[in-house]
Amino acid sequence: MKKNIFSILFILPLFCTSCKEIKKEQTTIKVITTPEFKASKTNTQMAIDGKRDELDWSRTEAATFDYFYHYDEVRKAEDKQKTTFRMLWDDEFLYVFFESDDKYLTAREKVRDGATYFDDCAEIFLSPVPEILSTHMGFEINLYETSNDFLFMTDFYNGKPGVLKAFNPEFKVETTLKGTLNDNSDIDKGWTMEIAIPLKLFFKIDTYAPVKAGAKWTFLAVRQERNEIEGNRRITSSIFSIDEEKIDVHEPSKFGYLHFIE
Repeated sequence: MKKNIFSILFILPLFCTSCKEIKKEQTTIKVITTPEFKASKTNTQMAIDGKRDELDWSRTEAATFDYFYHYDEVRKAEDKQKTTFRMLWDDEFLYVFFESDDKYLTAREKVRDGATYFDDCAEIFLSPVPEILSTHMGFEINLYETSNDFLFMTDFYNGKPGVLKAFNPEFKVETTLKGTLNDNSDIDKGWTMEIAIPLKLFFKIDTYAPVKAGAKWTFLAVRQERNEIEGNRRITSSIFSIDEEKIDVHEPSKFGYLHFIE
C-alpha cells in the first residue's frame, strides 16, 4: 500500500506538469500581420509617358516582387525576372509604376476585357477600405496597353465568384519597351508601365476611407510573365505572398494595406 501511494505521489507532479504544457500549447495563438505598402503624395504635375522622370518616383517606396508561382512543372532560368513597383497619389489620381526586367517581351491580346493575363501583364486590384472585403476593382494591362478591367466579387453566389465587365473605366496608361515585342530571336531588356487611375472611379464607395494622408485601402499588385510566343505558359509574381497551390490573385485574404502618406 505504501508503495502504491509513493508511486502516485511521484507520478502526480509529472502529470500536472504535462497538463500545464498541453494548456500552454493550446493557448498559443499565431499572430498574422497584414503586409503594408506606402504610397507618397505628389504635388508634381505628372506626365503619364511610361517614364520615371519625375523626382517623386524616386522618393516614394519601391518594392520588388519576391514571390513567384508556376502553373506547371517547367522551370527555366528566365522565369524569375525582377519587378519593381511604386505608387504615388494626389487629389485626383492614383499613380502606378511597374518596372520589369524581361528577356522576351510577349503580348497577343488586343481586345478589351480579353485574356491579357496570359501576356506580359501588369495587374493591380484595389478595395477602397482598410479591411478585407469580398469585392475589389481590377486592372490587368498588357504591353499593347490592352486592359481587362472589372469589378470582382469573390463570393457572388453559392460560394462562386462573379466578375462584372460591363463598365469600361477611363484611365491613362503608357508603356515603354526596351526590346522587340513578340520576337524571341533576340534578348530584350524589359518594360515599364505607368498608370493613372482617377479617384472618381471610386465615387461614393470611397467615402469610407477617402484618399488622404493616413488613410488605408487593401490591394494586391501582380505581374504576369510570359516568355514563349506559343501556348499559355506564364509565371505569376506578386508584391505580397499568395496561396502557392491555388495561385488565386483574387483571394482577398492575401491582400495587404495600401497606406497613403505625405
